[in-house]
Amino acid sequence: MAGTEHACFDLVIRNGMVVDGARNPRYRADLGIKDGVITRIGKIKAGEAAREIDATGLVVAPGYIDLHTHYDAQIFWDPYLTTSGTNGVTSVVIGNCGFGFAPCPPEQRERAMKSMTKVEAIPLATLKASIPWDWESYPEMLASIDRQPKAVNLLPYVGVNPLLIAVLGLEDAKAGRKPTEAEHAELARLLNEAMDAGACGWSTQTLGTPGDPSKETAGGAAQSDFDGTPMPSDVMWPETLEVLARVLGERGEGFIEMSAALLPREQWERIAELSGAPVIYQAMPASPYMIDMHTDLMAWFERCRAKGLRIYGQGITQNPPLVFTFDYWDLWGPVWTEFTGPEIPKARKLANMADPAVREKLRSAPLKYMFIAGVNDAKVVETFSTENQRWVGRSIQEIADATGKHVVDAILDIVVADELRTIFSAAQFDINIDGLRQLIGNPYVIPGLSDGGAHLKYLAAGSYGTEYISRYVRDTPLTTLEEAHWRLSALPAHCAGFKNRGILREGAAADVIVYDYEKLDYEFPTFRHDLPGDEYRIASNGTGYRWVVVNGQVTIEDDKPTNVHSGLLLRHGR
Repeated sequence: MAGTEHACFDLVIRNGMVVDGARNPRYRADLGIKDGVITRIGKIKAGEAAREIDATGLVVAPGYIDLHTHYDAQIFWDPYLTTSGTNGVTSVVIGNCGFGFAPCPPEQRERAMKSMTKVEAIPLATLKASIPWDWESYPEMLASIDRQPKAVNLLPYVGVNPLLIAVLGLEDAKAGRKPTEAEHAELARLLNEAMDAGACGWSTQTLGTPGDPSKETAGGAAQSDFDGTPMPSDVMWPETLEVLARVLGERGEGFIEMSAALLPREQWERIAELSGAPVIYQAMPASPYMIDMHTDLMAWFERCRAKGLRIYGQGITQNPPLVFTFDYWDLWGPVWTEFTGPEIPKARKLANMADPAVREKLRSAPLKYMFIAGVNDAKVVETFSTENQRWVGRSIQEIADATGKHVVDAILDIVVADELRTIFSAAQFDINIDGLRQLIGNPYVIPGLSDGGAHLKYLAAGSYGTEYISRYVRDTPLTTLEEAHWRLSALPAHCAGFKNRGILREGAAADVIVYDYEKLDYEFPTFRHDLPGDEYRIASNGTGYRWVVVNGQVTIEDDKPTNVHSGLLLRHGR
């Protein structure tokens, strides 16, 4: 092998099956990489690289690009952005749903963290222990992120909530006061400042009633602020959305993410028209109960395209299990949360679970909430008392049938005996093949919505790319490998404005995954006590990834991190 000083390439990936992300038929070729860029695809002579990788029998493809994450805090303590970075994801977008940490003066830091804890279920102790808070402005926050070691590329949105609070003040922003002309100008100035610094666009949750904080946010308590009231963006006025859209239109760059199912479609179209940018609709679970709604949405996407408007749906195309204990669980509805939710102290929670009056209320509560699978279907993964060991692997319904108990009593008897330590798993959404086929087959639906970095105590969905290939290309063929890699890489790159990423071609950034198609899988999520602030999470590593290359350097080898931190803050997508 040639010495490094004489090598034509830093790295050659040799003899792999190239799936380039551009929907071209797969082909066998070598990839030559120099200075973080793919400089040759074809036949490369031996001895021309400082390092060679033998990809015989393996797939060579662009790394996945995840447009929907909440790694805004995790970037300060986890360079790999686990679960994403160990599952073939080479680039992420943070700052989704209108939430973020800049601009943020010191007096607003505590409430910004509390809001993120409430709506995205990131432990407050972890946020307090990990965020350096060496910024107030958005450009200063990007400078802080830039200084952090990264094994994954990162592109940031501007969250609308901190913008509203910065300009209107917290009280008026929460009240839904309509901004004055001068305040709208200041919102535009701050957004331009953030875009100048490298932001990729803006995001918002708009699930309430403009100007009326007394009305409940769509999704109820799950989407509310930490004090139970709507987020500032939930009560903002359509005129404000238009001001923000015009900024992108005037700049001719950026894209928009909105969780805004209640927003009239003509307003969506107005935002797309004013901005000229891709607009991403959140969210589309692959549920059989939503097929009719999705059919209508997809027809609307098609009508928008005929008008020249770029509106896409973000599909929840993954179904990793929710893995949880009752130490932290809030997805079975408001009655359950009232008596067994994360805010209830352990002793009080155990007393509630043993209380016949509380149990009666839980028995009468809906056993299904917001598309989360019901109590009946949850399975016992691990127990911590002798009497419960026989139930490992059994569903709560099976246990109830075997004991002659109501499902609520069955689950609570187990949890009380284990003093809240029982580990359960449940399906994330009512996902089935018909729902998946509908989303995967539509040209305007981007797969994923991992929520990476959020819901850490029960969700590890950064494995969605691994699942997409292993489950819906290989095991149950719903699409081709070529189409899958276009959707997982090139399509999100196009929407987000990533420059020369998401595709394998000469001149593109060398973000490459090399994997064993037959062995590709993700681990069952497991608990890890590795969060700052002495907190825990679940995570799930990918398997079958022989190498992951980020900007030309190997960050994963044989499913193990190399501790090479070659990821970049991609200002303006570069």
